[in-house]
Amino acid sequence: MINEKLFNPSSVVVVGGSDDVNKPGGAVLRNLIQSPFRGARYVVNPKADSVQGIPACHTVEELPQVDCAVLAIAAKFCLHTVEVLAREKGTKAFIILSAGFGEESREGAELEHRIVEIIDSVGGALIGPNCTGFLTTNYNGSFTSPVPQLDPKGIDFISGSGATAIFIVDNGMRKGLKFNSVWSVGNSAQIGVEEALEYLDESFDPEHSSRIKLLYIESINNPEKFLRHAASLTRKGCRIAAVKSGSSEAGGRAASSHTGALASPDIAVDALFRKAGIVRCYGRDELTTVAGIFMYPELHGRRIAIVTHAGGPAVMLTDALSNGGMEIPHIEGEKAQELLAKLFPGSSVGNPIDFLATGTAEQLGAIIDACNNDFDMIDGMAVIFGSPGLFPVYDVYRLLAEKIKTSRKPIFPIFPSYGWVKDEVEEFVRNGGVYFPDEVLFGNALTKVYNTPRVLPADTQFPQVDEARIRKVVDAAGNGYLKPDQIHELLDAAGIARAKEGTADNEADCLALAREIGFPLVMKVVGPVHKSDVGGVVLNVRDEETVVREFRRMMQIKDTYAVMLAQQLHGTEVFIGAKREGGFGHIVMCGLGGIFIEVLKDVRAGLAPIAPQEATDMIRSLRSYKIIQGVRGQEPVNEERFADAVVRVSLLVKAAPEIFEMDLNPLLGNKEQVVAVDARIRIEK
Repeated sequence: MINEKLFNPSSVVVVGGSDDVNKPGGAVLRNLIQSPFRGARYVVNPKADSVQGIPACHTVEELPQVDCAVLAIAAKFCLHTVEVLAREKGTKAFIILSAGFGEESREGAELEHRIVEIIDSVGGALIGPNCTGFLTTNYNGSFTSPVPQLDPKGIDFISGSGATAIFIVDNGMRKGLKFNSVWSVGNSAQIGVEEALEYLDESFDPEHSSRIKLLYIESINNPEKFLRHAASLTRKGCRIAAVKSGSSEAGGRAASSHTGALASPDIAVDALFRKAGIVRCYGRDELTTVAGIFMYPELHGRRIAIVTHAGGPAVMLTDALSNGGMEIPHIEGEKAQELLAKLFPGSSVGNPIDFLATGTAEQLGAIIDACNNDFDMIDGMAVIFGSPGLFPVYDVYRLLAEKIKTSRKPIFPIFPSYGWVKDEVEEFVRNGGVYFPDEVLFGNALTKVYNTPRVLPADTQFPQVDEARIRKVVDAAGNGYLKPDQIHELLDAAGIARAKEGTADNEADCLALAREIGFPLVMKVVGPVHKSDVGGVVLNVRDEETVVREFRRMMQIKDTYAVMLAQQLHGTEVFIGAKREGGFGHIVMCGLGGIFIEVLKDVRAGLAPIAPQEATDMIRSLRSYKIIQGVRGQEPVNEERFADAVVRVSLLVKAAPEIFEMDLNPLLGNKEQVVAVDARIRIEK
């Protein structure tokens, strides 16, 4: 697996290197020669004695001992080449650019598997096959160009697609992004995104390692491993943003529960990223914009000053920030008037701070100084500066670059008019600056970064559940929906409050149960999946005569084999559900319950186990949170009890992974309690 020879080889060979730099073998050799690499370079080419000025071997057998090999040859020749290098030449790092493996055919997959076996047997590392290569600050083992500016504190970028990696790097370079490493993992035959994250986590050095990670992912093969290392990196102070493609599903799928209908693999990815503190992006431009924000000091507060010399972009940025929950506080008072006196007539400082198209570098400096020193209501600045092309404005960009380095508060530069000030912007980038070309894209990205949940400590405490009691029920159960008494036992073992209830399949037992629970009652059929649709729910049953009448009617409903009686409670209907989603484990969801879950579909999801703070954040991020708080005289839902129930459902499904789906819908919540009044749990072993 990943080893030091992959990062710091003392020698590199390009097998298939050529003089034609329009082919991968020629391009990767050119890039290696032009890279900072100071070790020995070798080339294997069966038809040439010298390639790009380097003496060539005709076969790999002629090579001396070599640490790292880049293969740019046909797939059918790779197995023999790897075998010789690994077993005879001491090679411990391989980058296979070649296609024609598992992505193409069954035979290719078998060839790929045999290559991995050989590399594994010598403790070697493999990037690829079918990739664009591997780039670090030490050497360039990639055939792509242009090559980004490299910096040990730059971005570590891991991509599951070589072409997409090229596009993202190119997009980022134009904005001034620098890179520490670029991993194009291709088929991920041995090293995939998860293994790369594992290495970056376990080798992390607080003094020297990059703290910015970008990911482009097409599949997450080991969610548990991904989460463990991504969350660990985040706790160490790293900032991670990712695009996970393939988020849509072709067509709907039948589901037997509300949770099943709402849950999906993409919701699981969303929950995974939030749990790891990863900013989720949906395109190249958004990813590199978020990365640009990461390059600046972290924003500690949501109050932004917009500094501009153009009204329209400032208005659009204000909308983007405000819609994302950021604040553009009004600036006024004596200090504001002092600032205004330093600007040209017609300027304004109320926020946005508009210093006009003719504003000078000196005026911009005064504005930034005031935001830093005089305006305590400001946490960060977004400076929009272009040019109408009237005169060169190098002085403005140079001053801005200097202020960015010395400011106590983050300054984010937005340069919307690249064509008119191309030379000035390029100088800004050459001197280490990172900028944002579009104010709305920046505003949306900044709100996303700010609102992404912080990863919780590794030692987060959870309440206790009776796992032995849970296992006893589940081990004895078969596949399918559990009976009410089994459900009651599980809820009780998990510490989830439930209504007093019971079931009866004859009239005498039904009457006895009603007397035991007490009136008013709710009566529900047992058997049909959607009880309300078949007239199988009756509320506010207040006497024994009604109990008898409704029992007789309900027992005539198709598929009914018993009737459930429960105490009738009052409160707002809320919902908690869970669904097992492949390797992600269980998604746990919460929101308003009853019919609202079908109509509004306003739910939040997390991956089990869910910590108390996570559950609280899920509830507070609901669009319907105001209803839970209580509006227009409505009694609020006890938020602490609601969050506790979410946590306990997550612990229940962790203790019983055989639970495929479960719904608590509704739970009735009031200011005192949150109680489950209807529950369905389906087992799939």
